[in-house]
Amino acid sequence: MSRIPLLNTETAPAASQPFVEKALANNGFLPNLIGLLANAPVALETYLTVSGINARAALPLAEREVVQLTAAHTHGCDFCLAGHTAIATKKVGLDAATTLHLQRGEPTGNAQLDAVQAFTKAVIATRGAVSDEALAAFKAAGYTDQHALEVVLGVSLATLCNFANNLGKPAINPELQPFAPGNFAS
Repeated sequence: MSRIPLLNTETAPAASQPFVEKALANNGFLPNLIGLLANAPVALETYLTVSGINARAALPLAEREVVQLTAAHTHGCDFCLAGHTAIATKKVGLDAATTLHLQRGEPTGNAQLDAVQAFTKAVIATRGAVSDEALAAFKAAGYTDQHALEVVLGVSLATLCNFANNLGKPAINPELQPFAPGNFAS
């Protein structure tokens, strides 16, 4: 049971209503994260705005999902692990084995994805003060300074949703349950 009410199109404050309606239309269901964030219209707006900005990043979608899965694993957010596992498999097309490794915080065997995963872990662990070696390893994998800063952007987005979910403790929506840790298997 959620520690903070999950609001919907009828119960959300007026300032949250347009965002709730858009999320419902985009997903075909209302993710509990949105219902949770609707309690704070500025938090919901920030999440959706930063999500839109992150979607325009030069870092490819697969790598952006690696950032989200890595952060969710690191921050212990099963809700985001389920949601981003669904995106990684359905929208990005990552195979189940690769996605399961990411969900568990394990290397995938894909050099590009593993470089993003390692760099994301370093960014989180050091609060951005990564070592010269960590940045050099990320760049040696073909990434740029722009990509490094976009990893930080992705971590900031993930931190908002991971921490909100950890605070509110909403249930994972039924639509996302097949992708939840312990349910998703290769």
